[in-house]
Amino acid sequence: MRLAPAAAVVFSVLARAQPAPPLQFADLGDCKLESGEAIHGCRLGYRTLGKLNADKSNAILAPTWFTGSSEELAGQFGANGLADPARYFIVVVDALGNGVSSSPSNSAAQPRTKFPRFTIGDMVHAEYRLVTEKLGISHLHAVMGISMGGMQTFQWMAAYPDFMSKAVPIVGSPRLTSYDLLLWRSEASAIEESKDWDGGNYRVKPKLDTVIEIHTLALTTPSYRVRETAPAAFPAFLAGIDNAGLSRMDANDWLSQLEAMMSLDIYKPFGESIETAAAAVKAKVLVVASMRDHMVNPTPAIEFAGALHAETLALHGDCGHLATGCESNVVGPKVRAFLDR
Repeated sequence: MRLAPAAAVVFSVLARAQPAPPLQFADLGDCKLESGEAIHGCRLGYRTLGKLNADKSNAILAPTWFTGSSEELAGQFGANGLADPARYFIVVVDALGNGVSSSPSNSAAQPRTKFPRFTIGDMVHAEYRLVTEKLGISHLHAVMGISMGGMQTFQWMAAYPDFMSKAVPIVGSPRLTSYDLLLWRSEASAIEESKDWDGGNYRVKPKLDTVIEIHTLALTTPSYRVRETAPAAFPAFLAGIDNAGLSRMDANDWLSQLEAMMSLDIYKPFGESIETAAAAVKAKVLVVASMRDHMVNPTPAIEFAGALHAETLALHGDCGHLATGCESNVVGPKVRAFLDR
């Protein structure tokens, strides 16, 4: 997730000191969608860290979290981060709808409400095309991602089971719970009920203050917020949220990625059978879950990990969805060791 300042500090524990590598774009023409529609002039933004080895066996794909950018996500990699660019060729990709890759806010052919609805599966298929058609990579060492990036990782495991050797979904989910759906529906309602929304064809950019406050509320546990923000400091905390990077997000883009997450169900092609879906997965898997996560409920991820007989790293601190940052001294070494062996 893109984070308010206090939360960004938590995630930045893993960040590299260097600036993010340059943004590149892959032009994919039409991206055909699961709905039968297509994104015209489809393109994906991405950044690369490290070097691809001679036999192209060291590539890792990392898709962005909800509303996140490759610039932000690139900071999670380094010698002490989630993977070391000295060893791996890491492709950090902007997911559809984030305002960098093809999105309602930047499409010339299909602006705003003309932009077709897309799914997590559509994100993943576009990323597959980036890797195969534009980068010439026929197999990935790993796919990994945080939050919505973790959702995409689960989708990758089910949709392209032979394409990666390892998968690391981090605070993600293979299918959303009713609690998750209630959260995302609340954010969608806050957008759609804005006085400036005008069905998505707004002339004045809708303010996202309510959406951002709902979002921030779910990022951590109540105990974390009570401890970290005294009542006297609340006005400054609230001002920091409202002035943070999330306010730059376009409302249509926000809603499009919300809808993609709400439609996620990797079990659907397998007759809704968790066991059948698990049997199709070929990659070795490490599932990282925050057991007190109020933003992406950990139950489906833990359940699928059990069906996979996968390695699991369960985090129990009160940082909630931000546990991977708060507990980076555990997460970073665990993930790096899993990737390296």
